[in-house]
Order: sequence, then structure tokens, then C-alpha cells
Amino acid sequence: MLNPVVQYHGKWPFYRFMGVQEPFSVIFSLMNFLAHQYGLNMIHATIPKDYSLRKYYITFSYFGMASWVFSMAFHTRDFGITEKLDYFAAGASVLYGLYYTPIRIFRLDQQAPPVKQTLLRLWTLTCVLLYIGHVSYLTLWRWDYTYNMAANVAAGIVQNTLWSWFSIRNYQRSKKPWAAWPGLIVAWIIMAMSLELLDFPPLRGMVDAHSLWHLGTVGPTVWWYNFLVKDAQQDMAGERLKA
Repeated sequence: MLNPVVQYHGKWPFYRFMGVQEPFSVIFSLMNFLAHQYGLNMIHATIPKDYSLRKYYITFSYFGMASWVFSMAFHTRDFGITEKLDYFAAGASVLYGLYYTPIRIFRLDQQAPPVKQTLLRLWTLTCVLLYIGHVSYLTLWRWDYTYNMAANVAAGIVQNTLWSWFSIRNYQRSKKPWAAWPGLIVAWIIMAMSLELLDFPPLRGMVDAHSLWHLGTVGPTVWWYNFLVKDAQQDMAGERLKA
């Protein structure tokens, strides 16, 4: 009778490949990095520099690429420093996603009415303080995996809810298929995230549920950038018609 594979300090054993602890998590993290790089190139190529939301989308790309670089480093070798950088970068990426979501949905990037700029400054300060508090708690008080997961999930739920509402409202108004993309992408992300709940021993000592979760986010990332570009083009076309 075969002995069952057990976790050690909450982690599954993996077969290393050329010194890499979790090779498929590294490969799938690289694919996510490339997806963000693809999106960044698309934004540079298709959205004019004077479009007010362009800078937020570019920053989103950089946060995304940085988070996956640190993910690759952590899954290559699990050290204290690589773990912290991975968690802090992932948290920053998730929080930035929450940050720019209401800016797009409620158009806080616009100059008029003036109250929008006041709300934007307050929202920016709030998010900066939230991130400082998050990192400070984990660094100075307690390295708490449960809290870190809860914080990221909470930020994800808020932005997913906002995008789903935005998607339903826009689709009902326009009846255009692309308007439904955010809601469909959110559904894809939620299904991919469910892989984390499976938590099975690595197949052939290399492919586990966490690595498959990374694989599951590549497609929606590419799709998301296509939505951002399409949304920006439609927005600019609407502004030209008003002019």
C-alpha cells in the first residue's frame, strides 16, 4: 500500500527541476507576465496619450507585471524575502485593481464636476493608507496568512461586484456583446479561483491546484486588456460625436 503524500508546514512536496522548486507555477506566472506585457503594448499602440484613463491602465499593467515577476521568484525558491515580496506585490496589484475600478466606472478621472477631483484625491489617499497599513501589519505586527488572504479576497470581491454591475448596466443599455465582457471575465476568474479550494497533492510532483490557478488567469488577463481597449475606443468615439 502506497503511503499518502502529506504536507510539510502546510506545503506540498515538489520535484525540483534545475533548482526550481515549483516549475509549473513559474511557467504559468511567466505566462501571466507576458499577458500583461501584451496588454501594455496594446494600450500603447491603440489608446492615444491624451485619453485620461490611459495612465491608469498603463500603471495597472506595471503592477501586474511586477506581481508576476515576484511570483516567479517565490516559486523558484521559497525564502523569507521572496515570500514577502510575492505577497506584498500581489497585494499591491489587487489593491490597484480596486483603486482604478471606481475611477473608470464613476469616471473620477474627469475634471467636471469639480467634486470628482476631490473624490479622486480622497480615494487615492485611502488606498495608499490601506496598503501602508496592510504591509505594516504583516511586517511589524504579525505575518498572518489568514488575514492576508482575507484582505485580498475582500478587495477582489468589491471590484468584481462593481465590474459585474457595470457590465450588466452597460449591456442592458447598449445590447453590444463586448459590454458583457467584464461580467464574463469575473465569472472566469471566480471559476479559476475555485481551483485553490481543491488543494490536491502535485501531479507527478509538479502540477498542483495553485499552479493551475495561475494558468487559469492567463486567458482572462488577455481578454481584459481587449475590453479596456474596446471600452476606451467606444468612449472616445462617443466624445467625438458629442463634439
